[in-house]
Amino acid sequence: MAYTVTKLITDAYYTSGIVAREFQQPTGSQLNDGLDFLNDILADKAIEKDMIPYYLKYEFNAVAGQEMYFVPNLEQLDTLVFFINGVRYQMNQMDRIDFFGSGRANVNALPFNWHLERCFGGANIFLYFFPDTNYPLQAWGLFRLAEVTNNQDLSLTLDRFYINYLKFCLAERLCSEFNIEVPMGASKQLKQYNLWIASRSAPMDLMMQKSSTLQSGSGLNWGQINLGRGWTPA
Repeated sequence: MAYTVTKLITDAYYTSGIVAREFQQPTGSQLNDGLDFLNDILADKAIEKDMIPYYLKYEFNAVAGQEMYFVPNLEQLDTLVFFINGVRYQMNQMDRIDFFGSGRANVNALPFNWHLERCFGGANIFLYFFPDTNYPLQAWGLFRLAEVTNNQDLSLTLDRFYINYLKFCLAERLCSEFNIEVPMGASKQLKQYNLWIASRSAPMDLMMQKSSTLQSGSGLNWGQINLGRGWTPA
């Protein structure tokens, strides 16, 4: 069943108490204001990433010799892998200090390490080694929620629980903008949705990864760089 943006805005006005249900309809200017506030709320989810419940897959190709790749609307990257002849290979995330501050040889080889830097409009992914060929890459992460328009059918892109959540978010924002108190029932329901979505829709990955003191360090030596070209014997 279709659920349009206009219906969400109208229901939010009813929930806030600004417009009386069954007696009034939001005016054109109120609908326009509601649309602006709703898009503000969607943009704010880029800051509170645990309130974005959908992880998406993003596929692109590495370019030989290229270090940086811009991914639009990317907020958080959890995994990145590359493929050789259909076989998937693990890549390791590095923090900013290790990636940009450690010793480096500018060699084209297997891109085993990556680092993410958020930027305007999305994020830049940096690879090292620089790829020696055009490897297919596959990323999983959180992406910014897109802006909406008045007659857009939200049921095509969002689950009903998230539409309901946005309705209560918008009702709270409307009360704030019109300088009135949020109805107690709406405030209580919004807090419940915040708890549900943060704890269940975007759970933390607490899986343990074992490490051994017998393993060699992650540093690279000149043999690996100049002879192995990134390959390491098992």
